[in-house]
Amino acid sequence: MAGNLIEIEDARRLVLAAVSPLAGEAVELGPAALGRVLAEEIRAGEPVPAFDGSAMDGFAVRSADLEGASSARPVALRVVDESRAGAPAKRALGEGEAIAISTGAVVPEGADAIVPVEDTRRQDKRIEVGALAAAGEHIRRAGDDVRAGQAVMQPGIALGPAELGVLGSLGRGRALCARRPRVAVLVTGDELLAPEEPQRPGGVRDSSSLSIPALAQCAGAEVVHTSIIRDDADATRAAIAASLGSADVTVICGGVSVGAHDHVRPALRALGAEEVFWGLALKPGRPAWFGTTGDALVFGLPGNPVSAMVTFVLLVRPALCAMLGAREGHGRALAVIECDYVKEPGRAHAVRCRLSARMDGWHAEPTGPQGSHILTSMLGADALAIVPSQTAGVRAGERVEIEPLWRSALVPP
Repeated sequence: MAGNLIEIEDARRLVLAAVSPLAGEAVELGPAALGRVLAEEIRAGEPVPAFDGSAMDGFAVRSADLEGASSARPVALRVVDESRAGAPAKRALGEGEAIAISTGAVVPEGADAIVPVEDTRRQDKRIEVGALAAAGEHIRRAGDDVRAGQAVMQPGIALGPAELGVLGSLGRGRALCARRPRVAVLVTGDELLAPEEPQRPGGVRDSSSLSIPALAQCAGAEVVHTSIIRDDADATRAAIAASLGSADVTVICGGVSVGAHDHVRPALRALGAEEVFWGLALKPGRPAWFGTTGDALVFGLPGNPVSAMVTFVLLVRPALCAMLGAREGHGRALAVIECDYVKEPGRAHAVRCRLSARMDGWHAEPTGPQGSHILTSMLGADALAIVPSQTAGVRAGERVEIEPLWRSALVPP
């Protein structure tokens, strides 16, 4: 592996070349649709708003009737009807007349302006208006927001609160969304302890079976199962075989190196998996493996919890996004690094950083010690700063590429 390490960008291209987009399925709108990826173009079947409506509580009038009106010489109009939200006026407006109107109510036929209630004085069935009203004033026109037939959303966007609200405003109760990728997570190691299991000599508390499924869910996947595999060749092969039969993507943490107890790669070979690459020019994350079995993808991530999280973000998450047909919401940006970072040339470094927005853009500050065994380096981290493999590091004040860690669009300030 030492002489055949692949650059992370080349590895990502190979991963994406192996991805097949998933089919769409109808999804009922509501909380369960939040975060789903749209798989169809949405066009408006009707205008929004559907009618000319009032932007104010007040009176619908004819602007011509108010020519010359002022506080000193108010114009008197007869109030002949009312238009309420959901209950339009029953008659059209005539000369010298006004119709009381609520915010959001239909503008009556014959009216071309709304006079706010505070600009009027009412006496029984008459009002006095002491101000001019221009034609169109305080009226929201039909189609101001969306025209009938207009394309409103394109495939590949994630449904957030605004998208769900807009779909509802268009009269849509469901939408075609990409099926969520099914992901199986296997974590290997005799040393692993459950969080509440009593400590034993050499025991290491398992964290990857919590963090990796969470990352998969954040990327829009459905985690079909998570399990811990002991360092046994037969058990490893059986667990991987079961996952390959139930998941679109199998993620295996640990066991992908060349030690006497690393059984993952031999098991994958025995199961007919085709190796695409093994070994990244990346720290942390060097002993990463990627391959395919039919249309299913298999990722062998390092057993180190930090390395597993980093390689998931850089390799697995882009694959899940591509399977969903999602527009990349984790695109790279540039940030000013806040301190010197020194390394040996030969491998890129993924530096866990906090981000802050300044007048000149993003600034990235490492979260502290960057050892691959220091899981708390992920606490408070917003992004990975990618220090290229051919360099000996970067100086404070230089700009570096950053990749956001979590599922949120990263837009330069």
